[in-house]
Amino acid sequence: MAAKKRKAKKVAKAKRSPARKAKASAKKAKRPAKKVAKRPAKKAPARKTKAAAKKAPARKAKPAPKKKKQIVGEGDYAASRAFLKDQSGFVEKNKAAIPAMGKAAEKALEGPEGDSLRDAEATALARSRDTF
Repeated sequence: MAAKKRKAKKVAKAKRSPARKAKASAKKAKRPAKKVAKRPAKKAPARKTKAAAKKAPARKAKPAPKKKKQIVGEGDYAASRAFLKDQSGFVEKNKAAIPAMGKAAEKALEGPEGDSLRDAEATALARSRDTF
């Protein structure tokens, strides 16, 4: 029975149209060959003599990568650096305008909105931990 099936397959292949045969062979030609990585041959471990074992340098363990410490509270270093950077950036950008800003603030304190500015300053000082 198996022999009949094989013969039937061969007959079916022979009856295929030439265009179909060309397509089938073209598909086979387009497929790239599978690349198989070559594995190096395993070597037997070399015997160590007592003298060779003593001379072999010991491997040092790699130090673990340093983790960034985030100190919060009395010494929040990251916040301090950010504040100083922002402050120096402001001064750099507004170097010429700073004296005029000071005069404008002085006029505002002496003007009609001076009372509200002093109240806001007192409120902020009340929340502050530092007392001067």
